[in-house]
Amino acid sequence: MLTIFALPIYIICMTAKKLSSEERAFFRLVSGAALSNPFSDERTELDIRIAECPPDAPLTERLECVFLKMKERIEKLEKEGRADISLYSGDDRVIIQSTFLFEIFFIFTRGFDDLIARQIKAGESTCVVPFGRDAISLFIKRGFSPDDACRFFAILYQLKRAYYFVDKALIGQSPCMRDLRRHLWNNVFTYDIRLYERFLMNRMEDFSTMILGDTGTGKGTAAAAIGRSGFIPYNPDKNIFTDSFMNSFISINLSLYPETLIESELFGHKKGAFTGAINQHEGIFSRCRPHGSILLDEIGDVSLPVQLKLLQILQERTFSPVGSHEILRFNGRVIAATNKSIKELRGSGLFRSDFYYRLCSDCIVVPSLSERIQEDPDELRLILENIVSRLTGEKSEELVSLVIESLEKSPGRDYSWPGNVRELEQATRRILLTREYRGENVSSSGGIKEMLKNGIDSQNIDSQELISGYCALLYERYGTYEEVARRMNLDRRTVRRYIELYQG
Repeated sequence: MLTIFALPIYIICMTAKKLSSEERAFFRLVSGAALSNPFSDERTELDIRIAECPPDAPLTERLECVFLKMKERIEKLEKEGRADISLYSGDDRVIIQSTFLFEIFFIFTRGFDDLIARQIKAGESTCVVPFGRDAISLFIKRGFSPDDACRFFAILYQLKRAYYFVDKALIGQSPCMRDLRRHLWNNVFTYDIRLYERFLMNRMEDFSTMILGDTGTGKGTAAAAIGRSGFIPYNPDKNIFTDSFMNSFISINLSLYPETLIESELFGHKKGAFTGAINQHEGIFSRCRPHGSILLDEIGDVSLPVQLKLLQILQERTFSPVGSHEILRFNGRVIAATNKSIKELRGSGLFRSDFYYRLCSDCIVVPSLSERIQEDPDELRLILENIVSRLTGEKSEELVSLVIESLEKSPGRDYSWPGNVRELEQATRRILLTREYRGENVSSSGGIKEMLKNGIDSQNIDSQELISGYCALLYERYGTYEEVARRMNLDRRTVRRYIELYQG
């Protein structure tokens, strides 16, 4: 269920062993599966080849077969005294190392699952790892040095966390959601985990991420999946990972703070720095852990002066609290999110291009609910099953069917869901209370955009609707008929007529 990587070559034993051609072919498949993105079609195909099972076999059954086939081959190596990486060299060593790491992951996968669940409940306090010393012993038995054993054990934990948060938090099987999960995994480990392990594991703070998408699509959930999947070292003496992943992700909604307070919330302030600063305040950049990430939500709402100061942090990794000359260092990773069009903001001079280019080492787009449902109509039921389970504490097909039946009556199957998954969750609550939900009026710019997009996608919009809708969209943004007329290259009276036509 997980991706792993090949290790560098260390001291080679003088009596190097060689894999047979048949062994090499099998373990190469295992190594390929270990190196691939677990949310990719490539990984699925490799699992099927290793397990020798039907393509439609359930995931749990397929993975169990993969482990049993691998275990059988490794037991043969053990009987022949060849289950030790120090006995191999060259390509055989790379292949067998990946295989042993894959093996160790499978052996302790339930232990990792239990640890993640306990750590979520424990919150900020770091949990003891019950299976930690057994895992390290197996690493050493397989030929890893004690230092390497601790380092790779920590990476296995990171991989398991990443799979958990990307898979569990982002419900949906539509093609666009599968693409999103693949993208999030690559954002954490890069497209080639061997490069990540060799060069980038301790440098991921240099790779900022921009998450785009409409309101309510789940941008914060996607950011949290990245933020809680960072590397956390293992301390063998205390048998703990050095920090809780519950501490590794913090977020701030920048649209909630007035211009006079936003710098204090970001960078902190010194006592007496301004009127009302009766105590010293620690900003979000100070609170971020060394292996942590910060989500700057609604980044499109911040002013140019604040953008400039954020740019300095991204470039120099330093900042000063308001009213202080103290230079502090920021060691975390920055994730930014917005539901606004960055292209439009940059075009209007409201978003600095140099700031944008520092933020977008990677750009992730979270799909809208309507896009997901259009790609896969079963997506709605899948999401509702998750919502009902969270609201009631149990799975209930009866309640899910009740919600779907109500939604089909009103607002109907063609409803555009301008509020996305967040709106669907509130609609579910309302239906459970009143057994009806009428939907939202399409009056905001986001709703207009959704209406135009749906009309174009379905090829069910005429020229009059298209022009009037676009005029209304521009009018909501710029506020005058004159500006809309200039941008549309139309007469002012014509623009007014189109807007009035759209409005009613």
